[in-house]
Amino acid sequence: MFIEVGKQVSVENLIQGMIVQSGNDATVALAEHVAGTEPTFVQMMNTYAKELGMTGSHFMNSAGMPDPEHYMTARDAAILASGLIHEFPQYYRWYSQKEFTWNGITQQNRNGLLWRDPSVDGVKTGHTETAGYCLITSAKRDGMRLVSVVMGTDSMRAREDASSALLNYGFNFFETKRIYAAGQPLITARVWKGRVAEAGLALKRDLYVTSQRGQVGKVQAEFELPKQLIAPLAANTPLGKVKIVVDGATIATHDLYPAQDVPAGGIFRRAIDTVRLWFN
Repeated sequence: MFIEVGKQVSVENLIQGMIVQSGNDATVALAEHVAGTEPTFVQMMNTYAKELGMTGSHFMNSAGMPDPEHYMTARDAAILASGLIHEFPQYYRWYSQKEFTWNGITQQNRNGLLWRDPSVDGVKTGHTETAGYCLITSAKRDGMRLVSVVMGTDSMRAREDASSALLNYGFNFFETKRIYAAGQPLITARVWKGRVAEAGLALKRDLYVTSQRGQVGKVQAEFELPKQLIAPLAANTPLGKVKIVVDGATIATHDLYPAQDVPAGGIFRRAIDTVRLWFN
């Protein structure tokens, strides 16, 4: 990004320098701003990766510089990209930005598919001698979004061609359907000591299933709930989990949340339920 020593740069510009220009200097500056030091930020990276379910990755620095203990699988790269797209749309828009200027220097986004395919809106390029030319790509066509990950190619053009082939294959032969809507109660559970006796439990965001065209099979939900739900219950607090099973195979596990807040009941209701719980 060509940051000058001693100059102050806004976080927004640093993020664009990191995303669009692949600026290692911007990446380190952001890491130090967030965590004080880069090593501390790397610890945060590894912790958050585990929370996302990235089981095949380990980070040693913020910019992806070569290190024997720094690695990421293609699966984990796709998980990270999906999390970014869903959780941080206000930042994801910068991944489709074709160029950025800082310090009088304009650099183009290294993702050439942004010029070749209008449905592509991200995500990120990468290159080291060990990893080769890598590319995480996301595209959206007719309301369906796919993420592809290509690693280990020998040129920028090769990673773009391979990514384009993967995306075209996915869009031609697969389809995505919404199975459950966010906030739609999937199950009703008994609530003790609450203003109401039951609460619907739902997902926080829409659930989609992607499979070969015409092959979306029978979808079932299997629930793991606490033995007792005692009010008050907050709509942003997870209460159990749901396993999504398609044709007998578990494809995802998600937290369940109350469809709405459940306040505590009055003193009479709480007293009655306290007695009932003794025998429950």
